[in-house]
Amino acid sequence: MAFGSFGGGEQAPMAEINTTPLVDVMLVLLVVFIITAPVMTHAVRVELPKASASKIEDKKEIIRLTVTADGTLKWGEDDVARADLPDRFAAAFARDALTEVHVYADKEARYEHIAQTMAAAQRAGLSRIGLMTNGSE
Repeated sequence: MAFGSFGGGEQAPMAEINTTPLVDVMLVLLVVFIITAPVMTHAVRVELPKASASKIEDKKEIIRLTVTADGTLKWGEDDVARADLPDRFAAAFARDALTEVHVYADKEARYEHIAQTMAAAQRAGLSRIGLMTNGSE
């Protein structure tokens, strides 16, 4: 009995697709989805308590330090001498140890000036130092 051949003899390939493994896989997937679907939609009703506490405002000081292309420094809007930086950083650290220093450096500024500024802040104890960029480019 030559099942699945077109009379080509014993060497001819089988011409029909065996769908039994496909049906087996589909039935297994159907059973899995039938079992897991109710579990995924099951929700537990919980009555959560209400809190009336006020939000604590975290007012930490942020120092905006700008290094221009020629190496001059601006503390906020005020010019500051490089020699005065350690004292000003130490005073800021004494007020709040979590003070942040945001360093805005001109792209033409020398790295030496930026590194000296960051090192002075670190020596004073300030560890939250960030290099800020203009995110539009």
